[in-house]
Amino acid sequence: MKLSQNFTLAELTVTSVKAPNIPNEEQIKNLQALVDNVLQPLRELYGKPIRINSGFRSLEVNKKVKGAPKSQHMRGEAVDISCENNALLFRLVRDGFDFDQLLWEKGNDIQPAWVHVSFSRTKNRKQILRIK
Repeated sequence: MKLSQNFTLAELTVTSVKAPNIPNEEQIKNLQALVDNVLQPLRELYGKPIRINSGFRSLEVNKKVKGAPKSQHMRGEAVDISCENNALLFRLVRDGFDFDQLLWEKGNDIQPAWVHVSFSRTKNRKQILRIK
């Protein structure tokens, strides 16, 4: 199922662990909002492919990957993304998008290993954190 020109439901639900990972209708609406408000506009602004490292996670998948117990991934509101310049992705989201949470994950002072971004259909906090 295509969610936008550049993103599919399949890539937003792929997982490396052996566990069911099928979002319900509400979670798909949240994923669609994330794609419409952040991912697709970010892809167009960046001008190159953006890799989805982790999108939706079922409760079982989230436990197996040791995700936060209340992770927004489980609601379909968050993705971990990467590309050839993760610091640029981080800055583009920070400076030009509405978001709930933006995380500079691991990496170093120059480049995060990946960028976590979440979007809520109700209220976005614009919270920015660095996870070492």
